[in-house]
Amino acid sequence: MTAREHGGAAIQTWRLRAVEPLRGQSIRIGGLERTMTDALVRIEFLDGTTWTQRLTPAHPAAAIPTLQSGLRVAGVYLTLGIEHILLGIDHLLFVLALLIITEGAWRLVKTITAFTIAHSITLALVTLGFVHVPQAPVEAVIALSIVFVAAEIVHARGGREGLTARAPWIVALVFGLLHGFGFAGALSEVGLPQGQIPAALLCFNVGVESGQLLFIGAVLSLANITRPVCGPLPPWASLVPPYAIGSVAVFWALQRVSAF
Repeated sequence: MTAREHGGAAIQTWRLRAVEPLRGQSIRIGGLERTMTDALVRIEFLDGTTWTQRLTPAHPAAAIPTLQSGLRVAGVYLTLGIEHILLGIDHLLFVLALLIITEGAWRLVKTITAFTIAHSITLALVTLGFVHVPQAPVEAVIALSIVFVAAEIVHARGGREGLTARAPWIVALVFGLLHGFGFAGALSEVGLPQGQIPAALLCFNVGVESGQLLFIGAVLSLANITRPVCGPLPPWASLVPPYAIGSVAVFWALQRVSAF
């Protein structure tokens, strides 16, 4: 058995010689029901096929089927994609910064579409093995991308519009490629089931987009609800969000660089 940690996750790998076939048997993680932790179990069989299942405190056991269905794989990777984006605070802060600086519904649609296309490209390239990048520098530069957009918001509030304010879709496209490397790092640790790689990759990406759209919808809804209630705000109030976002991102950047 080998064990390692990556991105806050504990990864353990076993190589087993089973007396009886594993297919049709049940697998259980003892004590998982007493935790608040989810576990992703991935079994690679000698014939090259794989089985992937998510275990939770509410459901700490699962039966290993004789054949992994495409629908089950789709559900597992769709859920993983949604959870990854909703728990990826750095990616959400970048999207939030884009929402703040982008004015107009059509420009927002173009910006989010550019971000989606960009990170989908790099996610696929890295996951399928066409591109290899070290994860630690990527995570540090992702934090710096948030700092950049936060600084652009401050400049725009001061009447000095930068590239992000004038053409946010260009910045979203460029930095979206970078964020795709971050998404790929998470997916590479999970792995993709042999024989169902396209479906699993597609569903993970759809999950990421679904979570992203849920976040955008929640932010816009909250803004529409609170705007009439709060009324006119002092000029300095518009600087609070970008300074808060930028400060957190600077901390992340320093933390990630120091971990090299």
